[in-house]
Amino acid sequence: MKIAILGTGAVGTTIATKLIELGHQVMIGSRSNTNEKAIEFVNKFEKNASNGTFEEAATFGEIIFNCVKGEFAIAALQSAGKGIENKILIDISIPTDTSKGAPLSLIPELCNTNSLGEEIQKTFPNTKVVKTLNTMWSTLMAIPSMLKEGDHTNFISGNDEEAKNTVKNLLHEIGWKEGSILDLGDITASRGTESLVLLWLRIWGTTIGTFSFKVVN
Repeated sequence: MKIAILGTGAVGTTIATKLIELGHQVMIGSRSNTNEKAIEFVNKFEKNASNGTFEEAATFGEIIFNCVKGEFAIAALQSAGKGIENKILIDISIPTDTSKGAPLSLIPELCNTNSLGEEIQKTFPNTKVVKTLNTMWSTLMAIPSMLKEGDHTNFISGNDEEAKNTVKNLLHEIGWKEGSILDLGDITASRGTESLVLLWLRIWGTTIGTFSFKVVN
């Protein structure tokens, strides 16, 4: 497939690398098509990698990954214009408020009774927003087998069942096992998965090393 990755940080480049390795054509998007980090990333690959603006990448992609920092995500998607309309948007971003330093909290307007996933869906009603992969370290997103051969939980939510099934198939291709993907229902479930970052950061601050969440019943 043709896949767009919006964002040039560790999350975006890690996922882009995995998708390129799997044979997908990937365009990484940023504010400018002369972004140095994006160009440096593309130059690592002989084929299937390109870069452009948010709009160019979104237009290119059949599926779009939003890997932009949560506080800038809506603005970045707005700059993508009609490129995201009627497409699946996999939202990995978390609306952390970095303005006051540590300990981090969530942006007040995007938590408790709202979430970034919901806000994106409301802002772009024709886009099929699917929330997933936002409760773990970026390398685990692309290499779930790092922990007990992938035996940990990846949550998914969204309003469109067909879109979620498409995303689940892509997750399986990346390496996520059938039983490791837990469907939480519609996009309002983003309120819960996004808020897990507050616990995740506290655990990350300990010395246990690489970790993830697993639902046991």
